[in-house]
Amino acid sequence: MKKRMMLIINPMAGRSGYKTGFGEVMNILDSGGYLTTVYFTQGRGDATVMAAQHAAEYDTVACIGGDGTLSEVVSGLMQVPNPPPLGYIPGGTVNDVAMLGARPRYLSCACIIEEGLELSILDRVVADMAAAAQTAGVHIVTGDTKVVPRGMCDKIFINTTGVGEIFASPVPSGHAARPGDAVLVSGALGDHGLTVMGSREGLSFLTDVASDSAPLNHMIADIITACGEVHVLRDPTRGGLATTLNEIAEQSSVCIDIEESLLPVHESVRNGCSFLGLDPLYLANEGKCICILPQDKAEAALRAMQASPYGKEAAIIGRVAEDGKPGQVRLRTRIGGQRLLGMLEGAQLPRIC
Repeated sequence: MKKRMMLIINPMAGRSGYKTGFGEVMNILDSGGYLTTVYFTQGRGDATVMAAQHAAEYDTVACIGGDGTLSEVVSGLMQVPNPPPLGYIPGGTVNDVAMLGARPRYLSCACIIEEGLELSILDRVVADMAAAAQTAGVHIVTGDTKVVPRGMCDKIFINTTGVGEIFASPVPSGHAARPGDAVLVSGALGDHGLTVMGSREGLSFLTDVASDSAPLNHMIADIITACGEVHVLRDPTRGGLATTLNEIAEQSSVCIDIEESLLPVHESVRNGCSFLGLDPLYLANEGKCICILPQDKAEAALRAMQASPYGKEAAIIGRVAEDGKPGQVRLRTRIGGQRLLGMLEGAQLPRIC
């Protein structure tokens, strides 16, 4: 008989939001004998409420998100008599480190503990964190502990920082795009943003849309190893592909051209965006990367992406223009026209951190 797991996910954890491969995680959990129920947070404090109200119904609780999400889940579990074991899948650090051309290696962990917290609870939290770090392939190597008077914090707050080993040379940078470079994206766009909206608003017609969240560090390492010189690596999270390309164009003082016909967008996302009046190019992605590198290395980068389970739908979508106004992003439409893609103004979805 399968064990029941409660999986709490913060859809926008960390700078880039939660980054753990949702499909792969679910497959691993299913193979490991777990029947998993997923809970998406929608705002501050949700993870605490979810854990407090429902954790007792499960054999195990796990969370995907940043240190704030972990702290909330721990706070909720503290309210549950004999709470189930907790697992943590880091969701804000690994990809951020990888995008800088580094291999995530180490985590620091700092705990702020409320006076009177039972040592057995702290022991369980630490043991679960150690197990999760081992699964993620990183080591918790340092930290600090502070005890504050009762009532000054909600049981325990946990903060983590990631450190990686830089192996790319030169180091990828948003300032490094050059005219003639190829622009690649590692997969279909807009899935995550539309999934969050569907979950938040209860849109039943979006049931065939799923988050694309994925850990990209191994795929990025393969790209760098295969190509050597990679100019830019970025994850198109808040503001989506269009906003991220605008940031790169401005930082590098270049003009970027992309082809609408080459952009990978699932039909379900395209239809959902059409119905809701959204543009998938501005929706958040949580398991995709933009790669900009010399044109002669584009095919090697594409093969490295497509060899990863998270890059099967990777595509070359454009190039850094030899002409054009620096800071602009131009989209060539399917009918041969051209329009400028600007920065996202405001947000299509409320920011969840």
